[in-house]
Amino acid sequence: MSAQDAEVEVPDVLERVKTGVAAFDELVTGGLPRARTTVVGGTPGSGKTIFAIQFLAHGISECSENGVLVTFEESPADIDSNMRGFGWDLTAWRKAGCLAVVDASPPTKDELVIGDFDLLGLLSRIQHAARSVNAKRIVLDSLTQLFDHFIGDPKVLRRELFRITDALKKADLTVLMTAERNAEYGEITRHRLEEFIADNVVILRNVLQREKRRRTIEVLKMRGSHHAEGESPFTILGRDEGPGAHGLVAVPLSSLRLEQQSSTVRVTSGNRAIDEMCGGGFFRDSVTLVSGATGTGKTLLVTNFLAGGVAAGERAILFGFEESRGQLFRNASGWGVDFAAMEAEGKLKVFCLYPEAQGLADHLLAIQNLVDEVQPNRIAIDSISALERVAPDVGFREFLISLTSFIKKREIAGLYTATSKSLIGGESASEQHISTLTDSIILLRYMQEQDVMHRGLMVLKMRGSEHAKEIRRFTIDGSGMHLGEPFKGAPNVFSSGEPDYYQR
Repeated sequence: MSAQDAEVEVPDVLERVKTGVAAFDELVTGGLPRARTTVVGGTPGSGKTIFAIQFLAHGISECSENGVLVTFEESPADIDSNMRGFGWDLTAWRKAGCLAVVDASPPTKDELVIGDFDLLGLLSRIQHAARSVNAKRIVLDSLTQLFDHFIGDPKVLRRELFRITDALKKADLTVLMTAERNAEYGEITRHRLEEFIADNVVILRNVLQREKRRRTIEVLKMRGSHHAEGESPFTILGRDEGPGAHGLVAVPLSSLRLEQQSSTVRVTSGNRAIDEMCGGGFFRDSVTLVSGATGTGKTLLVTNFLAGGVAAGERAILFGFEESRGQLFRNASGWGVDFAAMEAEGKLKVFCLYPEAQGLADHLLAIQNLVDEVQPNRIAIDSISALERVAPDVGFREFLISLTSFIKKREIAGLYTATSKSLIGGESASEQHISTLTDSIILLRYMQEQDVMHRGLMVLKMRGSEHAKEIRRFTIDGSGMHLGEPFKGAPNVFSSGEPDYYQR
């Protein structure tokens, strides 16, 4: 039997190469397949080069896998300078023999090559660089710039690209190529060549929505391997932009699984009467939505929730997206709660930021990082409705799914507030998105009796527990919220437009 006729041994399971973008590795069930080629396509500014360098950086710093960077666009000095903000020192890696750089960027007076050509010289340079550092990973950034300097038969371009990728794969090198796109949606790459040669195709998008950029990552193709489908949000963080991961940081929405345990342990809401209405308090790992019009007492319930936890020896975090620290501390003091003393004792952390200050992916990472730092037992977010302003519906729902899943997996008691669209109630977009995600819903409503306006509270939903069904009167004074008797013959609190989920 000749060598050509001999069977090629095919592994049962593809070996994986982690990229350093943890959530992306989850989307592709563990990382990129080893000794295969991946094209990362995106418009200018979408993060292609950052993704590529992060792939090399993770290999060098975490996996003892050296790499080669082939640059067709920026000079090595420019790339090194740009990447230092993420904590990646390419010069140091080169001096240590961990990284080789092939500078194929065009000269100042470059000429177009017309007609037939080959890239054997470039391939030889890449192979020599790989041998010099015993490389396992190769980055070609960006092939679009290479092909832009050649005018000729597309079949020739495709042949030469296949020659390079085939040779590198046979050398057991994992190859990542970047390529430019003309638009966020449409053709995968400008020349429409790379995606046919590559084993895997990943798309980065940077779409302008509601005057804000929303970055997403999509795995379009992964030969011989399962991968999550659809777009997942990500952000780009510098080394000095807080603790945790830096570089390209993705959120794995498609891989979220309903695997969290369900606790039967009860915790106080901070109000004894509300605890009784809920059958003994909230469940330890539950998320509760408090919905009401402005002025109905949502922030007071948040204050009671936090104070009740601190009194029980727990740690708590308050994320405020509508009021400043000063306002929240003043309000709490007016109800007899001393947030300043709680913070001084290390029992409470208050974080306030305007929703417009950053995208939802950045807000989510800020929340996760602070939770990792403080390790709280309960979290309050006041309000979810404020965050709704900075993202389209799909982005907002993605944020809520990720946030709620994160809280539940940590077995933290969570409380969200949402502002109703009218003074007498009615559904807000926040409620539409989160009603099925939360375990409990508490409604706060204005109730009119003749010429007097009262406030009413109702426990609309509580998973896994019996709860009171009536609408209770309540008042607010300097000592907090006081529940009274149920309304008799109360008007329909949903008369402004009854949401479907209220009828379930």
